[in-house]
Amino acid sequence: MTLDSYATAVADLDPARGEVETAELLVTDDVLVKAFVLGPDAAVDPHEHADATNVFHVLEGEATVSRDGEEETLAAPAVVPNERGAVHGARNDTDERAVLTASLAPLP
Repeated sequence: MTLDSYATAVADLDPARGEVETAELLVTDDVLVKAFVLGPDAAVDPHEHADATNVFHVLEGEATVSRDGEEETLAAPAVVPNERGAVHGARNDTDERAVLTASLAPLP
């Protein structure tokens, strides 16, 4: 048995080009941690959380993250905080899968 919820949750996720697969790693009363596995050319569309902070952790591959109109391509490992109300998203411009988690707190 392992305390790690990441490896098992994403091991079998293998999205096709343009697809995103997800897995919830942790859900409590005050935080959600969700894995996003982005296939080549896939994206998590820009969105916002008015009442919560969202933190991206790039864990595998390379993702182009956006926040309030700015973009940066980051290779794993990387951490990107998105404050409440910031419009944020991510995409995979590579030919390999990219994996990031998003931690959202507090939950609405």
